[in-house]
Amino acid sequence: MTTRLDHVGVNVRDLEAQTAWYKGAFGLKTVFEFHLDGLGLTGIVLEHPHGWRIELLARAGSTPGLRAPDPLTAALTEGYGHFAVTTPELDPVHAALVAHGAGEALAPGPSPEPGVRMAWVTDPEGNLIELIERRSTE
Repeated sequence: MTTRLDHVGVNVRDLEAQTAWYKGAFGLKTVFEFHLDGLGLTGIVLEHPHGWRIELLARAGSTPGLRAPDPLTAALTEGYGHFAVTTPELDPVHAALVAHGAGEALAPGPSPEPGVRMAWVTDPEGNLIELIERRSTE
C-alpha cells in the first residue's frame, strides 16, 4: 500500500485572520475554499510551494479545545497535539515566525532524535507547530 500524508486540518475560531496569518507566516497559497450551508462549516485549503497542505475549518458555535502552552503539556492530553514542518535553517525560520506573531513555546534546541534540532511555536489561536531542522548525514 502506498500512502502519503495529504494535509493537516486545524479547527479555528477566526478563519479570515488565521488564513491571513498562515499565508503570511509560511508563504501558503489558497487551493480552494468551501462552505457547507446545512452544517455551517466553512473551510480553506492552503498549500506550501513544497506541496504540504493545511486545511483551516471554522464552524459557528465552536469552543476552544486544547491550548497547551508547550509540547510537554500537550502530551498530557490524548488526541491531536501539533503538526510539524521541516526547514534547512531552524533559527531564522523560528525568529521570522515569532516576528510574524507566533507565540514562542520552546526555543530552538536539540531534539530527542539524533542529528535533529527543533523549536516550537504557536499560531495566534494557540495551536502548536513544531519546526524541525535535520542535519545532512552525507
